[in-house]
Amino acid sequence: MNDLDLAKKIKNKFVQLFNESPSMFRSPGRINLIGEHTDYNMGYVLPASIDKILYLAISPRKDLQCKIFAYDMDDFFECSLDEIKKSNKHWPNFLLGVVEQFKIAGNKFNGFNCVFGGNIPIGAGLSSSAALEAGLGFALNQIFNLNIDSLSLVKMAQRAENEFVGVNCGIMDQYINIFGKTGNVLRLDCRSLEREYFPFDFRNVSIVLIDTKVSHSLAHSEYNQRRKECSKGVQIIKERYPEVENLRDVSINMLNEFQPKLKNSIYKRCKYVIEENERLLEACDALTKKDLKSFGALMNRTHEGLSKDYEVSCKELDFLVDILKDNPKVYGSRMMGGGFGGCTINLIEKDAVKKISEEVQDKYKKKFGVEAKVYETQISDGTNLMEVGDEAG
Repeated sequence: MNDLDLAKKIKNKFVQLFNESPSMFRSPGRINLIGEHTDYNMGYVLPASIDKILYLAISPRKDLQCKIFAYDMDDFFECSLDEIKKSNKHWPNFLLGVVEQFKIAGNKFNGFNCVFGGNIPIGAGLSSSAALEAGLGFALNQIFNLNIDSLSLVKMAQRAENEFVGVNCGIMDQYINIFGKTGNVLRLDCRSLEREYFPFDFRNVSIVLIDTKVSHSLAHSEYNQRRKECSKGVQIIKERYPEVENLRDVSINMLNEFQPKLKNSIYKRCKYVIEENERLLEACDALTKKDLKSFGALMNRTHEGLSKDYEVSCKELDFLVDILKDNPKVYGSRMMGGGFGGCTINLIEKDAVKKISEEVQDKYKKKFGVEAKVYETQISDGTNLMEVGDEAG
């Protein structure tokens, strides 16, 4: 099924359920080319929105009821704006959190009918949750003419996940969902929230995601532990340098001054973050020069840092990177996301994608007994309204 067929099926389901014609919105998943675990350290990230899409068919109601159908799960949920509370079903919470944020901000709006579904792989680290949150926020803003600016939509979608869903994520996923632009990656300064676009339109290269299909139970607890370790490093450095608020303010020379005082694990975490911010700025310079070879080499170094210093990789991710790192058709390869599972992101020459994908899947299956899933993606626009007859994606 192609994207347009899926969008039509979701629209048809809406008409069947609610007997009216909806507004249609497309909300993309995302990748992050470089800049991992830098967001909550107030550093830089370099994401892009991609052509894996969540579609929302939605219309305003005259009462306070919210009627929502999850197309992919064939599941229905209903509630009133008067009583927004957590659902045991879990999936409605990503939407309810957004509704709650709209109410907290003092917006006046009615209930709505909604059908949503798409082709963003769940659990692969492509941020299907942010697509749902920011997508709904964007859609409600449009159908109720609320005139909320884009950055406020991003912040409300992030708070929905932090405060209602209970996941302490940074702002990158929701930000790129709204501000993504075809043919460009976006450098986001997570401290100032300023953005700059860099062209990433290499016709002969594909962005290929390889999903380990493993999800380690360590991921959540270790993520929180890394945040604590970075904070502890900042706390110790701040005693001598009171101007230091986060690792963004720390140079590698400054960190090395404190190496005798820091536990080895804390030193390594801080070292990784400081070096990753430097790598990201170098990567943007490489893109400006259209130097994909240098860009890919920086991705490889990021993986090494994530694996050895930040210690958030796993044997499956390391294996996928190792079997590609010396392939002349592969510019760069690294794990993407929180770690301990999920995807690697790879820059591969288009004419070699099929052959390399098959070889990787074969080796991975022999090694781990699991079928690695491969997704070839391209950069797309951020969330937008689909006019009738528009092609999806």
